[in-house]
Amino acid sequence: MLTKRLEFAPERYAEIFFALPAAPAVFLLRGEESAAEPYVSKTANLRRRFQRLLGPVAERTKKLNLRDRVRVIEYTPTGSDFESGFLLYKVLRGAFPKTYSKRLRLRFAPFIKLHLENEYPRASVTTRLGKLHGRSLYYGPFVSRVAAEKFMNDSLDFFKMRRCVDDLHPDPKFAGCIYSEMKMCLAPCFKGCTDGEYAAEVNRVQGYFDSGGDKLAGELAAERETASNNLAFEDAAAIHVRLEKLKPVTSQIPEMVQRLDRFRALMVQSSHLANCVAFFRIDAGRISGPTAFSIEPADHAKSQSMESRVQAALTSMEQAKEKSALETMEHIAMLKRWYYRGSRSGEMFFADASGELPMRRIVRGISRVLRGEKPEAT
Repeated sequence: MLTKRLEFAPERYAEIFFALPAAPAVFLLRGEESAAEPYVSKTANLRRRFQRLLGPVAERTKKLNLRDRVRVIEYTPTGSDFESGFLLYKVLRGAFPKTYSKRLRLRFAPFIKLHLENEYPRASVTTRLGKLHGRSLYYGPFVSRVAAEKFMNDSLDFFKMRRCVDDLHPDPKFAGCIYSEMKMCLAPCFKGCTDGEYAAEVNRVQGYFDSGGDKLAGELAAERETASNNLAFEDAAAIHVRLEKLKPVTSQIPEMVQRLDRFRALMVQSSHLANCVAFFRIDAGRISGPTAFSIEPADHAKSQSMESRVQAALTSMEQAKEKSALETMEHIAMLKRWYYRGSRSGEMFFADASGELPMRRIVRGISRVLRGEKPEAT
C-alpha cells in the first residue's frame, strides 16, 4: 500500500534524512518486534517530521522520539490533503482493523432515506446505510442532520405522502392525524385512498428527489400554463404561488446531494508528480484512485484532444469494488468532510442524469488545479 521502504538504523540517520523528500506524505514506522504496534501518520513535510521523530534526542524534552525503536520506514508521497487523508484511512484500516474508526474520528453523513421496502413508503433522515441492493433509496450526503431534515420536511409539504413512522395496518375506524386533517396526507392509515393512489404519490416524491426538484417544477409550470390558457387565472395564480415557494426549497440542495446508487463523479487533485494531477473516481459513493494524469501527452497520444485523453484515463481506471455498507459510509464521510469544509483544494465534477461527466468543465478544472487557482463558481 505504501510505495517506499527504507531500513533505519540510528547511525545511518544523516544518510536517510537527506534521502527523504521535504514534501507531504503518509508514513508508517515499524520496530524490530513484529508484534509491536506500528506508528502511522501523515505530514506536510516528511523530512522535517522525521527529524523530530528519529533525530538525535535533545536534553530535557518531552517530545516523542522513536530513534531507538524504529527499524523500518514506509511512506508514500502525496499531492493533496485529500489524498493524504484517503491514504491514511487505508493504511490505518489495514494496521488497526478494530480501532481505525476512532483514530480517524469519521462522522457519518446524513441521508434522506426513501423506505420503498415498506408497504406504505415514507421518508426519514439517517446516517446509516442499509442493504446496498435493497429497494430503499438514499439521497445525500447533507452537511448536517438539521439540513437534511429541513430539506425533507420542506419538500414533503408539496406532497401527500405520510410523515408517520409506524408500520400501518389500515383501519377505517382510525381517527387519523393532524396531517390528514390538514389535507396534507392521503391517509392510508384509515383507507383515505386506494393503494394505487398512494403508490402514485410515492412515485411523484421519488421523481422529485431523483431530479432535485426539477420534475415537480416542470409539473407546476405545465399546470400553470394550462390554467392560463383555459382562462382560469385564479388557479394559475395559486399554482404560481406554489412554484415560487418551491424555488427556495430546491435552492437548498448542494450539487453534492445525489441519489446514492447514481452518485458518479470525478475529483481532480494536485499530484506530487510534476506536470500531473491526480484523479479520484467516485462510483455510488465509493472512492478509487489516485491515478496520475499527465498534462503533457505521450508521443502516441499527441494527436488526441485533452477531452479524449481524460476519457481514456477514466476508462482505464478500475471502478471501486463492491464494498460493505460500513466501508461505503466511511468513503462518503471523507467526501463530505472535504466538500463541506470552508475552503478546499481540488475540484469535483458530477455526472448528469444520463451518467455522463462534463468533459469540457473537467479539462478547464484540470488547468485550474495544476495552477493552484480557485474552483469555478457554480
